[in-house]
Amino acid sequence: MKHDLFIRTFLAAGAVAVSGSLAIAQDGPPDEVTEWVFQPAFDQTDAGWDNGVIPWVEAVEEATEGTVKIRVEPAGALVSGAEAFTAAAAGQTDGYAGWATVYGGDMPEGMLAFGMPMGANSPEQAWEAMWGDPDYRIGEIVQDAAHARNLHWAGWSNQGPNAMFTKFPVRKMEDLAGHKMRAGGPQALFHSTMGGSPVSMNAGDIYTAIKLGTIEGTYWDTGGIDDMSFHEVIDYAIMPGWNPAQHQEIFINLDSWNALTQWQRDQIDGIFEETYFETSQMHADGVEEALQILRDAGGEVIELSDEEIARMREKSINDVWPQIAEQSEGNARGVELWKKYLKEVGAY
Repeated sequence: MKHDLFIRTFLAAGAVAVSGSLAIAQDGPPDEVTEWVFQPAFDQTDAGWDNGVIPWVEAVEEATEGTVKIRVEPAGALVSGAEAFTAAAAGQTDGYAGWATVYGGDMPEGMLAFGMPMGANSPEQAWEAMWGDPDYRIGEIVQDAAHARNLHWAGWSNQGPNAMFTKFPVRKMEDLAGHKMRAGGPQALFHSTMGGSPVSMNAGDIYTAIKLGTIEGTYWDTGGIDDMSFHEVIDYAIMPGWNPAQHQEIFINLDSWNALTQWQRDQIDGIFEETYFETSQMHADGVEEALQILRDAGGEVIELSDEEIARMREKSINDVWPQIAEQSEGNARGVELWKKYLKEVGAY
């Protein structure tokens, strides 16, 4: 592995002949500073701001020795949150953070990175299937799809369980039937498959819609419910939810990415895994705090039984995953790899 890394670095740096031998041309930080502007699909109130994109930005600036500087603007500052993904692809901004399959953009392969319904149970499992184990490398499918849309996938964070936060108790999957919940993208596929009625709406409208009874709850990352004040309007948190390891992604405009030197690109790619586990732990630390805030507000945390989790996983794989697979050739390959992985680890 170290030998391969040396060869790649050697070829990237370039070489010149000196007295019949080879000498590596000096590489390192360029003299010029590149300044980027990112706009996520969210603002500072989202857990993905302090626990996702900002730590990644700081790591990028440190790894590139200050030769890449990134200004992050909140959703709405440049374009709407729903337009942020396509704005990065078009070069209106240099980058995006969020969920490509939920808040805009046309990239169904993003569902593989967002997290499969009842898929990975932990950051370790997600990383192994997406990048760590050479038998799977599902992340390469997502990266190919991103490049086809003029984007480079450069950051990732497990935001913890994406769960159901409701006005009604859910102790088995049949309890979701007939209920109106805010759900987007893969959440909507899951909720409708369980017999519920998914409702699409902007994040800023969820609180009022639950309070007024327009909807009966929402799907959301657990560590972010207190940021949205959902504990004031919901009565139950259903754990581990429909997606035990929901993820957020960071994409860079491909033209902006290619304009960097090879050294800068290597430095940024080099922090992908490190920042994944760092920010995933930050989100994990916020999960129990958010659930305790809900308990203190009079809410109840319902832990689904192992038997019910197994039932929900089986139904998700049999009935929801095929809907994801049919959306693209890449999704179909990714779904089969996810099935193979879960069988190998004994989760399916």
